[in-house]
Amino acid sequence: MNILSPMRSVFYNSRMKPVFVLICIILAISFVTRLVLLIKAASSFEWSVGNLLFSFLIGLLFDLAMSPYFVLLFVLLLWFQNEKIYHGIWKWVTGGVLALLVAMLLFTNIIPSDFNGALHKALVYYVIFRFVVFVLLCFAGYKTRIAWRKAVLYLLFFLAIFILCFNGISEYFFWDEFTSRYNFIAVDYLVYTTEVLGNIQESYPIVPIVIGVALIALTIFLFVRKHLDRSVTLPTGFAKRTATAVVIIGFAAISYFGVNSNWKNFSSNEVANEIAGNGIYDFFKAYKNNELDFYKFFKTIPDAEAFAILRKELAEPYSTFTSNDVFNIEREIKYPGEEKKYNVVMISVESLSGDYLKYFGNTENITPYLDSLIPHSLFFKNLYASGTRTVRGLEALALSIPPTPGQSLVKRPGSEGLFSIASVLKNKGYTRQYIYGGYSYFDNMQQFFGDNDYDVIDRSVIAQKDIQYQNIWGVCDEDAFKMALQRLDENHASGKPFFTQIMTVSNHRPYTYPENKIDIPPSSQTRQGAVKYTDYSINYFLQQAKTKPWFSNTIFVIVSDHCAAVAGNVSLPVPSYHIPMWIYAPGIIQPRIEEKLTAQIDIIPTILGLLNLDYTSKFFGKDVLHGTTGNETAFISTYQGLGVLTDHSLVIQRPVKEVKTYTPDFIKGQSTETALPDSVVKKAIAYYQCAAWLIRNKKYNALK
Repeated sequence: MNILSPMRSVFYNSRMKPVFVLICIILAISFVTRLVLLIKAASSFEWSVGNLLFSFLIGLLFDLAMSPYFVLLFVLLLWFQNEKIYHGIWKWVTGGVLALLVAMLLFTNIIPSDFNGALHKALVYYVIFRFVVFVLLCFAGYKTRIAWRKAVLYLLFFLAIFILCFNGISEYFFWDEFTSRYNFIAVDYLVYTTEVLGNIQESYPIVPIVIGVALIALTIFLFVRKHLDRSVTLPTGFAKRTATAVVIIGFAAISYFGVNSNWKNFSSNEVANEIAGNGIYDFFKAYKNNELDFYKFFKTIPDAEAFAILRKELAEPYSTFTSNDVFNIEREIKYPGEEKKYNVVMISVESLSGDYLKYFGNTENITPYLDSLIPHSLFFKNLYASGTRTVRGLEALALSIPPTPGQSLVKRPGSEGLFSIASVLKNKGYTRQYIYGGYSYFDNMQQFFGDNDYDVIDRSVIAQKDIQYQNIWGVCDEDAFKMALQRLDENHASGKPFFTQIMTVSNHRPYTYPENKIDIPPSSQTRQGAVKYTDYSINYFLQQAKTKPWFSNTIFVIVSDHCAAVAGNVSLPVPSYHIPMWIYAPGIIQPRIEEKLTAQIDIIPTILGLLNLDYTSKFFGKDVLHGTTGNETAFISTYQGLGVLTDHSLVIQRPVKEVKTYTPDFIKGQSTETALPDSVVKKAIAYYQCAAWLIRNKKYNALK
């Protein structure tokens, strides 16, 4: 007891007591959140004493690592609270400093020019408010100042509890959709607040949720209020307050520099690893690591060796390297016969998982038209998406490059003028378009496609009278296809061949669409309904296209951007990347089933092969229909997990310089860790390392 007395005096029986109380609340709410997520993920959690114990012990470590950042505001507030500033010369010094700060904010350029205007105004108003309050408190009595301190502490403490509780609820819903703690997706949600807040409002009963969270927060607040009351009047000297503040700030520094976010990856069961995390900690980790340096975080081999391996992989009978330089992957692609200036219309479908199709065993009948289209198309049954988000799919469908770690190239600065299908077709006289039913500033689509030889067309060109239905993400798919049909008619009238990519939006939470279109009412707000409505809309589009003069000279490509969810108890569950693709062109392409393992980055070279185009290529993907058989490779990834998949192997790279090898499971996703030849591992490293090298050194730019 004697040993603990000094600590109790500094941390508990002092004015800094609210900091201690708040840390306890953080740990309690984090524990409850972790327990709820464990119960929700029970079927995917690998139940063992080790997984259960370390999920909570490591989780406690991350909860403690997060807590000092959350309480810093209270540390600063209570640390510098001092009765002396309202008396004698100190009140003139404090008042003068505040007045000077107000003047500097109002009349000087002390705030950097690129500082957000709204935040600047908020800061000015806050400082003015603090100055006015200070002046009033100088003339008030001691009891009034105590009452003011209590009011401020009450308000901030209640808000802190509310945020913690609301975060717990948010983590539950985020887990429900993504089966993980916060990641880069959550960071994107913070950036695109209009769409995301609108999506949340349309998807969830937000008012009852907020009221419920407020009541829970109020209950907790009332339970601990007596501790706040006592702390306001406790006679704690500045030295004691400083000691507490130094410990908290020091602990924050230790957790920032000393805690490794990869410590949570203790298990082969990915669900256990995610349970061990802390949502708020993971959010700021994802924000900080928006881009990951491949050479810093992933295992590498000598660059020359990597490129030698890649050049061997890219060698095909119809291609010839333009240089003997090992770092140059440019190839001349030449097919026998004449080029065919067919039009190409690519429909990239939001979140169309392979297992939604009856062809792959689905019994819900939610893709009746797309299933009926299979016998009339070149259908790819073993195609795998590059990633888990639309921007990864768009990256693969535009650039034919493996997914580099961190954020997609679509959203990175400096991603203009890249080598893309549009840059190839531009040199062949094609009109190139990207059509999106929402506002294309979302996910940086406007800038990315606009800077890479596409004309970008979005919902802003649709008159209000032509919109039958819209939600926060954009107009319904029918309306987007109507707009596309008008543009395709204009393209045909111009006399130039065209390449047009159309991105659907309806198969996205809140899963709403027009009434009386399908047999699942939109009021159900189910993904099944959204999938079936998108299927209905694609049917509408193709039936309308058949009446057009350009139909007989057009190749239609229908492909998913990614699967609806990547759920599984391993880091890269293979079935969660399985997507379908139809190439439909009556009279041009003979229908059949393509059995080969196909990567999403193979789609561009395959399309250009169907056009029989001669061009110079930098693409990593291969023409599946003209290439050699037996060397098929696909790429699957998360933001940090980079997978290379073949029919018999799966190599996964993760930070920091971790490589694991598996025998892939294409049915259940339970890939088995196994030893693979060194050549297989080096091939996997080479693909990603060379992609990172080319992007870093600006060698993946469009040809001039």
